[in-house]
Amino acid sequence: MGSNIANILLILGISALIVPLTVKTSTVWKEIPLALLGVGLIFIMGNDGLFDGLSFNALTRTDGIALLSLMAIFMYYIFGMAKTDRARAEELEETAHHIKHRALATSIGMTVLGLVGLTIGDRLLVTGAVDITEAAGLSEALIGLTIVALGTSIPDLPTSVVAALKKQADIAIGNVVGSNIFNVFFVLGTTSVIIPLPLSSALNTDILVSIGATLLLFSFMFFSGKRILARWQGGVMVATYIGYIGYLVVRG
Repeated sequence: MGSNIANILLILGISALIVPLTVKTSTVWKEIPLALLGVGLIFIMGNDGLFDGLSFNALTRTDGIALLSLMAIFMYYIFGMAKTDRARAEELEETAHHIKHRALATSIGMTVLGLVGLTIGDRLLVTGAVDITEAAGLSEALIGLTIVALGTSIPDLPTSVVAALKKQADIAIGNVVGSNIFNVFFVLGTTSVIIPLPLSSALNTDILVSIGATLLLFSFMFFSGKRILARWQGGVMVATYIGYIGYLVVRG
């Protein structure tokens, strides 16, 4: 949840501050609502006491199977969209002679090298930060929602910022929204299948903040009527994230 909140409010906020982002219609009406559905399902599935009157709150194995099933549907949708985009890219390539082409092996090697670098850097950052915060006697929830969440979201920051600078808004937005969908459906789905995840009632506030952040992004798409995430909207998102971090520190 912490990573999803950081992705929307911080990563997209900073990207929009650099360059206003124009969002595809399919992202507005399909991917963002799907991300909203995912976090909404976590709230429902994780509150067994509230909705089913049980004595515990947890994401169970059956919840995990349901989440993974939705992930499979999402991947089917992505592959279908990729075929359409590939046909469109081939049409554009005929007139776009300025595009730099590299050998397939070189492209794969650069991608793998980038992923390895991001993974190593992310692990070093998170491990070091967790050691520091645990030594300071901070709670696991605070660590997860702040340091670990920021650490796992940091790889998304350079990706979205570079995409924004290169006027590739689809990558900047898709990187964040896709990451949020993946976090809920695949990461939490897989983890809860392996072992049920107890949910503290205190985390409901953070789940609701994640829902609110996704709704804020969705609503911003209609302010100008042009599906543009403007600089002032990015500023609002970053300021909201700073306020949320302040609340977490006070809450402990």
